Amino acid sequence: MRFRSIVILTGAGISAESGLGTFRDRDGLWTKYDLNDVATPEGFARNPVLVHDFYNARRQNLIEAVPNAAHAALAGLERGWDGDFLLVTQNVDDLHERAGSEKVLHMHGELLKVRCGTCGSIAVHRDSLDPDSRCGACCTAGRMRPPRWVVRVMGIGPDPEASVEGTTDLLDQACGGARGRRRRRRRLNRRASGAMAGPRRPRASGPAGRAGGVVAAMAVHSAQ
Repeated sequence: MRFRSIVILTGAGISAESGLGTFRDRDGLWTKYDLNDVATPEGFARNPVLVHDFYNARRQNLIEAVPNAAHAALAGLERGWDGDFLLVTQNVDDLHERAGSEKVLHMHGELLKVRCGTCGSIAVHRDSLDPDSRCGACCTAGRMRPPRWVVRVMGIGPDPEASVEGTTDLLDQACGGARGRRRRRRRLNRRASGAMAGPRRPRASGPAGRAGGVVAAMAVHSAQ
């Protein structure tokens, strides 16, 4: 069977080749900064200058970076694929888009966007921010911040401003929740087989067991 739909997952490794720092490597950003100080609403409330300095440095680093051969290859794959295509990235940079990718979903938001804490507007922003920066929509000062924060949970909550540290469940949703359905189906089958006498019931069939026919998920440089 030839798959008609492709989902590709990329992570920090693909952008590391362009000179962008990773987060969890031995010398990654989280070895130099406390995540709770620079990537949470509580950290921003305590020290907005530190948070702005952290993201200003990341933003400048991104502006100076250029897409590499892997970004270009994925953009070429999208152009040449005649079925459904989605590139899901854990990265906050725009290197996929600059390489020519169009169908991109950013799991953790985008570094070159900022959110106003007063009116909620999100705007593209390439310059530095400070605690006195004003919102271009409502003109409020001191409320501009990154569009998303990190929360230490596995799963997706109702907060649209929250990102997730650990993305297994996000990928599961991107793939239609098939992984979770298979796990639940196996648990139900085990319980049923232990509770009844005689031959085991046939395993459930249908869409839950045919996720591979819906989505082909490939990890490309997904190490963080």
